[in-house]
Amino acid sequence: MSVTDAFDAVAGSYDQARRRLVPCFDAFYGTAVEVAAPPLRAALAAGRTPEVLDLGAGTGLLALLLSAAVPGVRMTLVDGAPAMLAVAAGHLAARGVPHRAVHADLADPLPAGRYDAVVSALAVHHLDDDGKRALYRRAADVLAPDGVFVNAEQVAGPTPALDRRYDEVWTARIVELGSDADEIAASRARMRFDRPATVADQCHWLGEAGLVDIDCFFKEWRFAVLGGRRPR
Repeated sequence: MSVTDAFDAVAGSYDQARRRLVPCFDAFYGTAVEVAAPPLRAALAAGRTPEVLDLGAGTGLLALLLSAAVPGVRMTLVDGAPAMLAVAAGHLAARGVPHRAVHADLADPLPAGRYDAVVSALAVHHLDDDGKRALYRRAADVLAPDGVFVNAEQVAGPTPALDRRYDEVWTARIVELGSDADEIAASRARMRFDRPATVADQCHWLGEAGLVDIDCFFKEWRFAVLGGRRPR
């Protein structure tokens, strides 16, 4: 089974488990929205429709949160799992959010356009390190000046011991939040496709891509929000 197949198989129920499997859900997604919002609001103030590219959009969770925080955005959704992409498009259509859905892998060329924000949540870690670096360069290239790239991501610990500790804490937290053995087993099966990288490495790669004002804006164990801005 490929990573696409694994996520297509849970497209209908994926969002139901998010608050359990991402214990810091509100702060994690909320920070991603806060980092992405300023250039979108600036576009609105200038009389333009803000353009957002969501990479690995899944069921559209981040896209929905961002479009609720900044009404008037136009979303371009990219995902390699067609069932997930269909769910996302349905959610946005139901809320009247202008959008287009592009069935593509993260290793493919990005949809043409100039975007005020390029965002991603829990998707880039499926690429190997060379793939991440290449994606960061392509994302920077399609940003408008002062546009931001935001990656709400599952990251690796900086040492093997810390990586093991991340997993111990995550397992304990999701059990506390109600994840049962079947849900944990299914999540771990999907995690076999994961290739997370450290915060330090990814911030370095964002700099290599030409972004500035790079930071880790939020981190709680294995969940982090990274990003940077394209300079004028």
